[in-house]
Amino acid sequence: MLVLMMMGTTVKAQDAIQLPQPEVQKLNMSLGDALKQRRSYRDMTEQEVDLQTVSTILWAACGISDPASGKITAPSAVNMQDIKVFVCSQYGVCRYMPKDNTLVPVTTTDIRPSLAAGQDFAKKAPVALILVSTKDNERMDNNRYGGVDAGYVSQNIYLACTALGLHTVARAMMDKDAIKRELNLADTSIILLNHPIGFGK
Repeated sequence: MLVLMMMGTTVKAQDAIQLPQPEVQKLNMSLGDALKQRRSYRDMTEQEVDLQTVSTILWAACGISDPASGKITAPSAVNMQDIKVFVCSQYGVCRYMPKDNTLVPVTTTDIRPSLAAGQDFAKKAPVALILVSTKDNERMDNNRYGGVDAGYVSQNIYLACTALGLHTVARAMMDKDAIKRELNLADTSIILLNHPIGFGK
């Protein structure tokens, strides 16, 4: 039986990982300061980012902001919520499930080399998030809206990392064909961006 190590948590590969509740209070930097300080950084150490911090970043990215309505933190055309976030590390890849606040293991393969596409800093970043637009129903047109919705989620990731004192950068460079195979994504899925995340050097 495969066992997945994910940021200090050991689970069976088919089990969902229950994330800690996001520490929203740690995102209390003012919007003005976050916008002023937001930068794209590529200088990251290999120090692991703990699961609690990952949970907070994921909630900021596209987590549930209103449980009653199921609305998320990022705008989404006709509330399609088409952007799915995959969390990559040396231990493998998990898919973030906002409604349950869980990570579902996808593979125990370290796909960061495919993500990096030759850029060493991206291959060594302890965590990377992949933003994928998926077509889950017939009313969706992810070719039209996917890039826009990914931009909203990407900016949320930037602002959360800024508030938490972490470095990140939005990247479109990656081996998308390899990643699609490694994550077993449907042909209708569109891989849009990735965000390496880590502590600054």
